[in-house]
Amino acid sequence: MDVMKCSDVIDMFACVSEEFAEQKDTLCEMDAKMGDGDLGLTMNKGYGALPQLLKDNSAEGDIGKMLMKGGMKMSSVVPSTMGTLMSSGIMEGGKALKGKTELTPADLSAFLTGFAAGIVKRGKCQPGDRTILDALKPASEAAAAAAEQSGAFTDVIDAALKGAADGVEATKDMTPKYGKAAVFAAKAKGVADQGATAGYDLIEGMHRYFHK
Repeated sequence: MDVMKCSDVIDMFACVSEEFAEQKDTLCEMDAKMGDGDLGLTMNKGYGALPQLLKDNSAEGDIGKMLMKGGMKMSSVVPSTMGTLMSSGIMEGGKALKGKTELTPADLSAFLTGFAAGIVKRGKCQPGDRTILDALKPASEAAAAAAEQSGAFTDVIDAALKGAADGVEATKDMTPKYGKAAVFAAKAKGVADQGATAGYDLIEGMHRYFHK
């Protein structure tokens, strides 16, 4: 694959949807120990709806606008804290691609960078706070480095997945600062953050698309 069009981006998020459907119970189990126990439901519902929301806004062929509009619609499907963060990430990533009708591997990297920036902008979190950002920030940085060295989508997403995995592992030594997880901070030592794990699953879903 040399470039991605609107239909390819929709298909990629269909793979993300499949990933979250498979990981729903695992994420809920993780979240039940440190939060509300509904993380898997939120991710499954939001990303389950996203492919159709993108398709509904793909008529112009502008991938950036499609993502921005789809992300905005997604926010009403899952109006929770995590749902809002995911919607904000998609919209900010889409903003970086506004006007593009085809994506290169560098554009995929730009989307991931924008996605992470959207989470920071909306969630006011920083790397090391033990959140989903701790998977997506290193994923975006690894993707950017790969995009500079290679012209292949698979190299970019492979690097992103490795970065996300390393980020999840690093959360085992972090102390949660937000939400109910902060109340259970003593339980967090040595345990991967559930939000960061969901971030890994997002990249894994994208990885699934490029390697199917």
